Amino acid sequence: MPRKTHTDRDKRGSRPTEHRTPRPKPKIDFTADTLDFKNTNLLRQYVTDQGRILPRKYTGMPAHYQRRLTKAIKRARQMLLMK
Repeated sequence: MPRKTHTDRDKRGSRPTEHRTPRPKPKIDFTADTLDFKNTNLLRQYVTDQGRILPRKYTGMPAHYQRRLTKAIKRARQMLLMK
């Protein structure tokens, strides 16, 4: 489902600018031990519809959690648990 956008005119009124609604950040309510490639329900929350891994900017995770998350998603893809 595409995100909602709307266009406004900039201050000079010449070119329209586009504002996106920010993506809601998922809450971190798990430990680093649950970041496992077999836990696909959790991993799917951090992947877009196109299959891209969400960056830290959107997830709000600490760096070491984000690295574990990325490895777990890539392993799940290799095992064909996720697309």
